Amino acid sequence: VIPCVVSQWSAWSGCAEPCKTTYRVRTRHIVQEPRNGAEACPALEERAGCVEYWTQQGTECKQSLIPALITTGGFGKARKKRAAADGKARAGYCVEFQLVAIMPGCLHSHHSYTHWMRYLREGHTVCVECQHPALHSRSQHCSGDGTGSRKNQLLHWQAVGNPRCKGTWRRIRQLDTCSCPSVHSFLFI
Repeated sequence: VIPCVVSQWSAWSGCAEPCKTTYRVRTRHIVQEPRNGAEACPALEERAGCVEYWTQQGTECKQSLIPALITTGGFGKARKKRAAADGKARAGYCVEFQLVAIMPGCLHSHHSYTHWMRYLREGHTVCVECQHPALHSRSQHCSGDGTGSRKNQLLHWQAVGNPRCKGTWRRIRQLDTCSCPSVHSFLFI
């Protein structure tokens, strides 16, 4: 039996289209085909949700993305490195929300990049970080962060990467930095 051998994953591509909720891709290729009854090769492509806030011509996208679009806080480290390389040192801020309602689609996330959605629970407090590039240069806020909302107003959010994972939350407060556990730490997209 000769097993399938695949290469390492490529770097993630940019977003498929600017100024809208879309996806990015990473790929790998087959180094050695399986033979003599070996298991089939694993998937050669993965997709993850993303949003690009700048057009290919370099101008800022005009539309406001509502509801709030979120992803796992794990993407924050890469964002901070990229922002530092671009000379954009504004650190951003954190918003605490209490999760009020969560659609069942969050529990049915089958891709590895959506497993973080399974930790969303009604009643839990979550932290959502607003940082570059989601931090708008003019307003100094992230779309959907609840700035200007009434106390106890229900606000809507959606998880990027699984359009069936969405719900409502209430804004608790804005902080300089987030202090939630990693499974309850997210990013505005």
